[in-house]
Amino acid sequence: MFEDLLPHLPHINATLNSIATILLVCGFFLIKQGEEEAHKVAMISAFGVSTLFLICYLFYHYNVGSKSFPPEPHLAIRYTYYFILATHVVLAISVPFLAVIVIYHGIRGNRQKHRRIARWAFPIWLYVSITGVLVYLFIHVLFSS
Repeated sequence: MFEDLLPHLPHINATLNSIATILLVCGFFLIKQGEEEAHKVAMISAFGVSTLFLICYLFYHYNVGSKSFPPEPHLAIRYTYYFILATHVVLAISVPFLAVIVIYHGIRGNRQKHRRIARWAFPIWLYVSITGVLVYLFIHVLFSS
């Protein structure tokens, strides 16, 4: 049943990452405008979309494995891709933990802790979402084999 879905998961994952990016940016602007409830909805939605992404991502790689970057592109392009991939992977490990901590403090009303951690968590989460889409574009669109 799920096997038919496997070839489509990279595209679904990129879409989920894109939606998470949009929700994160919307949530950022909403809180800057003082729209606390809308900010809360946007950020919890971003967390939900990111969680769905992670489930799909792990399912895909468990069943398919990894796709390697083709050797044809210029060395500068390859190094750029590997730099993006390495920073993406290293920072992505922290995002679920940071997001849960920030959401916890936000829901509990611990504004000071929420803001202090969000100052670090938000840019990391946003970077991971954006670079996730870039990795997809490199592997599945620009340099697909």
